[in-house]
Amino acid sequence: MTVQRLEIEVRPGLADPLAEATRRRLETWLGLRPAALRTRKVFHLDLGIDEPEAARVLAAVVDPVAEIGSLGMLEDQPGPDGEAAWMVSVGFMPGVTDAVGHSVTRAASDCLGRALGGHVYSSTLYVFWGLTRDEVERAARELLYNPLIERCRVQQAPRELDLEIPRAGSERPVEVAHVAMREADDAELERISQAGMLALSLAEMRAIAAHFRERGRDPSDAELECLAQTWSEHCKHKIFASPIHYVDPEGRERTIDRGLFRTYVRGATQTVADARGDDFLVSVFHDNAGVVRFTDDDHLVYKVETHNSPSALDPYGGAMTGIVGVNRDSFGTGLGADLLTNVWGYCFGDPRAEIELPPGLMHPRRIRDGVHHGVVDGGNQSGIPYSRGFELFDSRYAGKPLVYCGTAAAMPVRVPGPGGEGWRPTERKEIAVGDAIVMVGGRIGKDGIHGATFSSVELDENSPVQAVQIGDPITQKMMWDFLAEARDRGLYSGMTDNGAGGLSSSVGELAEATGGARIDLERAPLKYPGLAPWEILISEAQERMTVAVPPAQLDAFLALAERREVEASVLGEFTDDGHFRVVHGELEVCDLELAFMHEGVPLPTLEARWSPPDAGADASSAAAGAEGFEVLAALEPAALLVELLARPNLAAGHERARAYDHEVKGLSVIKPLVGVQGDVRSTATVMRVRHGRDEGVILGEGVHPWYSDFDTEAMAMACVDEGVRRVLCAGARIDRLAALDNFCWPDPIASAKTPDGHHKLAQLVRCCEGLHAACVAYGVPLISGKDSMKNDAYLGGVKISIPPTLLVSVIAQTEDVGRCLSLEPRAAGDRVYLLGPTAAELGGSELTRARALVGPGVEAVPRTDLAACWARYEAFAKARDAGLVRSAHVCGRGGLGVAVADMVLASERGLELALSTEGSMDINAMLFSESTGRIVLTCGADQAEALEAALAGHGLVALGRVSERARLTITSSSAADGPGPTLDLGLDELRRPFLEGLHGL
Repeated sequence: MTVQRLEIEVRPGLADPLAEATRRRLETWLGLRPAALRTRKVFHLDLGIDEPEAARVLAAVVDPVAEIGSLGMLEDQPGPDGEAAWMVSVGFMPGVTDAVGHSVTRAASDCLGRALGGHVYSSTLYVFWGLTRDEVERAARELLYNPLIERCRVQQAPRELDLEIPRAGSERPVEVAHVAMREADDAELERISQAGMLALSLAEMRAIAAHFRERGRDPSDAELECLAQTWSEHCKHKIFASPIHYVDPEGRERTIDRGLFRTYVRGATQTVADARGDDFLVSVFHDNAGVVRFTDDDHLVYKVETHNSPSALDPYGGAMTGIVGVNRDSFGTGLGADLLTNVWGYCFGDPRAEIELPPGLMHPRRIRDGVHHGVVDGGNQSGIPYSRGFELFDSRYAGKPLVYCGTAAAMPVRVPGPGGEGWRPTERKEIAVGDAIVMVGGRIGKDGIHGATFSSVELDENSPVQAVQIGDPITQKMMWDFLAEARDRGLYSGMTDNGAGGLSSSVGELAEATGGARIDLERAPLKYPGLAPWEILISEAQERMTVAVPPAQLDAFLALAERREVEASVLGEFTDDGHFRVVHGELEVCDLELAFMHEGVPLPTLEARWSPPDAGADASSAAAGAEGFEVLAALEPAALLVELLARPNLAAGHERARAYDHEVKGLSVIKPLVGVQGDVRSTATVMRVRHGRDEGVILGEGVHPWYSDFDTEAMAMACVDEGVRRVLCAGARIDRLAALDNFCWPDPIASAKTPDGHHKLAQLVRCCEGLHAACVAYGVPLISGKDSMKNDAYLGGVKISIPPTLLVSVIAQTEDVGRCLSLEPRAAGDRVYLLGPTAAELGGSELTRARALVGPGVEAVPRTDLAACWARYEAFAKARDAGLVRSAHVCGRGGLGVAVADMVLASERGLELALSTEGSMDINAMLFSESTGRIVLTCGADQAEALEAALAGHGLVALGRVSERARLTITSSSAADGPGPTLDLGLDELRRPFLEGLHGL
């Protein structure tokens, strides 16, 4: 039996979508224009089958209408001018997850009717005509492959038959090493941590050494690695847990003894819960995702994660792992939830920039392309739609992109009890001593080793390639379907995902329920031989869940897994001896006390001191220039609006977003993209939770990283405020709001590399203060969250740090999706209003960054009057529920001018508006200030009087009317000067820059 090669390509004369997309990127990114380009799918079958069987497999995987295939190689045709083709073959490195290859392996087994040993390896062959070898090699290097995870071969036709396959693994003996720490000095402890990519501080290494000194031995390599994962910043959130000595901007000192999380995040939720006095909060902060009450039959589950560091190394694999990983988080909450929809958000460097990047950094265009591709594949192939998505761009995200991925789910209130008898609450994991520890789903490989510790440090030249994982959403979908069926038959008592830290974390966390666990790694299924026990223990290879199964249900659980073709392996059992014990056959691997494993990490008091650089320096880094506020009044408002609409942060992103499926499941009501052309991002999204029911979930968010250049407290309040406003505009119940917090920060711990660490930590404190204040004032509990604290890159002697960034994601509810609102004005003659006052607050705004405006008057960051805003929103919700509001939209990034432009673009109706400016508030300040707390709304002419009465005293201002003629017309006037400049733009004048801003990027 030999290796068989299959080649498949699109039939001549039919469009080749991959080739066309590649051609566009070659031309746009690199200025390369091949005369022709085709692509082929290549599969190497290492399955122990003969040539006739391989031919049957080929027939099964080729689409006979649109494709042709060959056993061996397809004939290489000459180009348009008779020249020989250049070919670039791109496939994965040995050991990297090959999801397509796995799918073909399953298809081959089904086709031949028997289980097959071995693997299928996939690759892509790009066939070029009209380029030189140098140009082809440049295309490969800068566009087609990532040398961290892929192998590449460039050759010219005619070519030899290539049967090489990237086998992984080795036959090395299974060994456990011990690390000499008991007598090590500080220098040696630091060397061990750095050499092992452990990301443990000297204090933590000392604590481990002291613990094992008391036990009379050195730790094994697995024990040290297990502690490194469990104690990592990624898993333990040490910066948020540690006491902080804080010196505020006024020089006052105090100590935050309980840490940021307990004081501000959990503290806000507890304060809100005490004030509510109801049972709205079902499960918060102790499981994989937050859970709130929804209906008598269902709870809502929500989680948003970040996957920044892996996405910087491999945008496709890192982002895919982010989305499938957060899917597992929401699915694995309690006894399991039914996944509803995904959300995503990205912060990238400027994709338009023509810049020299430090060695090791990809261009933002390539990162953006890979991240979109990864999340699309992970979500779409899992059969999950998306509801929310955003992109933001700033040069400071060139070092580490921010990749947010989230999942909302519906959890049945109750599921069958053990063996299907009785009922039990779904949010509870009721694991008992003696329950079997079963790993289900994918197999374990080297991919994902040190993922948790890698995410806890800055990116540099030594960042580990194996920290990047690539998901296999098909395998994961099969696992979910199986586990949902097992849940509904009462076949398990608890589960969690194998995320950061792999088995060490999943089993270690579940073991706290009983007080102990014992597993045998020899029973764990591996992708290939040769993994050391410590590698098996901490690998974060994807598509795996750890499940607790009562002995009475174990046979039924394993039988169901076999019928559903999901691999399930019994690794051990839960105990109550206080230890996490790991063996590999007869070899002892790990014996850690659970108390030390989970509570032994030392938490020193951190220093936070508000000591910014020279006044305005932070702002200047985002908007260098010398123009002042006096210049603003001289700028022409129409030209400014056109300019802003073309900026990547405000332009249409529908070309990429449309690749994401938002209609699968058939539950969406208000879509992520709305309007006549479907190219305007909705204020918030609405979807049904169950078919045949009118109750719905509403999702919105707030993110304003540029405000952090001035004041992170103001940034946090603005984020909460906008997230709340968005969902209220769409029709959310004002008494059923909850939020998630995601902090992404540059390193806030002072060191030689981070001399301003004390200030960055003070910025974090102020951000938490603002978050707490806003959530308490609005009665919005925080139900889950995540922090990513080391978003810096040190490459080629260059340091790039992100701006402090907070994302607040709001999940809300409605009893009737039919009453929800979108942003499009409904009919000509409707009245247009602005609810909420506008101030000259342009600090961190899109306008000041676009025009590099600095100086007095344009550096006032938006401030939020929490009490006034909440009273305004209560009045708005009451008027909305009374049927007085026909459409509503937030004033957010870009201010009123961009908000009303969105409304014209979406509806293709006109707005005839008049602004009254007073004092120093000229037309441009009115249009482009980003003051918080504001809503643009419309109502029927016959209801205008009632609306004005309902919102009297809350800053309601009549702006004008909706017209049938699709133009945006704005006239300004002041009491002293009468009518002023007019903005008058037609639909095409608005849409052209809006569409061109991100076109082709």
